[in-house]
Amino acid sequence: MAVKTIAGVQVNVSDDGYLEDMDQWNEDIAKEIASGLGIELTDEHFKVLNYLREKTKEGASLSIRSVGKSGIVDVKGLYKLFPKGPLKFSSKIAGIPKPTSCI
Repeated sequence: MAVKTIAGVQVNVSDDGYLEDMDQWNEDIAKEIASGLGIELTDEHFKVLNYLREKTKEGASLSIRSVGKSGIVDVKGLYKLFPKGPLKFSSKIAGIPKPTSCI
């Protein structure tokens, strides 16, 4: 575990750069992480991010397929919002642990 300053806040991150504590997350942190990944967040992005955070708090196991069936976004839309790693990048930006389905 390492400490990193994101959006002026010191947070604990894993070796892969995922927040260790979901409660340290805020929208400014999300925006800075996204910017580092070449993604500019919109309201649609935040709908997905908030859904991921909610499901993670409930203990749900996340997959691209389950997010695609959420009614928030379909699989194609998820890829459009988070190209080159829809679940991996969306999870990192949402401040949740890396999903087990991601390599």
